[in-house]
Amino acid sequence: MILLLFIVIIPTADAATIKQTMEGGMDVAIAHPDAAVIDRIITISFLVKNNGWEDKQDITFTFGPSNVIISVEKDSIQIEKIAAGGSYGETVDFRIASDASLGSHFLNLEYSQVLLANNEEAQPPTQTNIAVPILIIDRPRVTIHTATPESLFTNAEFSFTVEIISEDIDINDVKLEIIPPQDINFRGETLHTFTSIQKNVPISITSRIITPSQEINTQYNIPFQVIVTYTDDAGQENTDSKTVSLIMRPRTFMELTTDGGIWIGDFFIAPYVSLGTIIGI
Repeated sequence: MILLLFIVIIPTADAATIKQTMEGGMDVAIAHPDAAVIDRIITISFLVKNNGWEDKQDITFTFGPSNVIISVEKDSIQIEKIAAGGSYGETVDFRIASDASLGSHFLNLEYSQVLLANNEEAQPPTQTNIAVPILIIDRPRVTIHTATPESLFTNAEFSFTVEIISEDIDINDVKLEIIPPQDINFRGETLHTFTSIQKNVPISITSRIITPSQEINTQYNIPFQVIVTYTDDAGQENTDSKTVSLIMRPRTFMELTTDGGIWIGDFFIAPYVSLGTIIGI
């Protein structure tokens, strides 16, 4: 008997899980990465739970032939028997071919089982075809996020936060550099180094932009460049970058600064000045 497969894919930060309930209450879960890098090893996890009241035997996952997603050690998982209430789990490594084309690919596999009616009589085997989607990319993904104000004005300070996340692998010898425009200064370091950053563990730094004291009459855009260099798991050096464009505008009559200060015309009230002092002034 051939069963139709209805797939539920539950995404996580870097993986998805295909879940399917087979005949007799057999729950199958296949956890796989949503993306893989060319010429790298990926791991796919298989879990079978017998939530029915009858035993199952001759349970197999058979991997279809592929020139792109290639099993490292075995072409199938074979389970002799899972009693009612029992479960079985295993992980299998696959290599992504070095000449694989970029884009969406599928690992095709066949699941089969034999149900034991009343835990004694073997029924005809049932098979289900499952397609595991894998997006193949040419290099690891390092994402750069920035948090900045929408606009800047003169003679003030503003926070500039950068967060980097390596989505696919651990990376080493990481350098994070912020390159501001020539007329902008930074309070804090513009070059940060990290020995290593673990996969999917965000690292963030915050510096402060110091804008020029000279007033301006028109607004214009100023670019900030963020450059990240790192060594990947293959020992290759990579560079990712992002350009952030902020608006430099004239200061209005009243402005609130990010640290709680207030500009009223040409008069600045620092955040630590008390209300009594302001009234006295």
